[in-house]
Amino acid sequence: MTKKISALAFGIGIGIGIGIGIGMVMASSQAFAHGHHSHGPVLTEAEQKASEGIFADHDVKDRALSDWEGIWQSVNPYLLNGDLDPVLEQKAKKAGKSVAEYREYYKKGYATDVDQIGIEDNVMEFHVGKTVNACKYSYSGYKILTYASGKKGVRYLFECQQADSKAPKFVQFSDHTIAPRKSQHFHIFMGNESQEALLKEMDNWPTYYPYALHKEQIVDEMLHH
Repeated sequence: MTKKISALAFGIGIGIGIGIGIGMVMASSQAFAHGHHSHGPVLTEAEQKASEGIFADHDVKDRALSDWEGIWQSVNPYLLNGDLDPVLEQKAKKAGKSVAEYREYYKKGYATDVDQIGIEDNVMEFHVGKTVNACKYSYSGYKILTYASGKKGVRYLFECQQADSKAPKFVQFSDHTIAPRKSQHFHIFMGNESQEALLKEMDNWPTYYPYALHKEQIVDEMLHH
């Protein structure tokens, strides 16, 4: 069984100017939703270090939007209904903080009204309830950020190329990866002001996992990766 759900596989191409319905794809993909999940190739030692925010700037490479291709679901609903409590409990225990503190931190971090995101052929679709906005995006390079903790991160920047689109004009991906590799989950920053404004956003980082995963698999991913 294929791990990756492609819109085209269901005969619904993600295209410019089409009133696309990944919602239909998502409904159709329920039969696929509870299959096995691939974590991708095992991380090298350097990739593992990079995922922890430790890397040399010269090791950062450009990436194509195809690294994030697929259909993705927000994990915010799982947080709000308590499904992620085992994850919060584990994090709180490790950090010596309360579960309530972590819940508030992630409620701010995961907050979003974008339920699903579909990405294919440089086109991104954003689903907010029954509303779908799409745009074709071009790559705008990457930015290396150094956080207060001393750790580093990389954001990959993309810009909407259609002036009449209601999709976010500026998008940034962060997925603990610094070179070409298929993403397993990601944090996304979206806005219409500028890339510079988004780079300052540190508190809200909507987070997405493959639509093919059900909640138990997402919890397992978070607990063990």
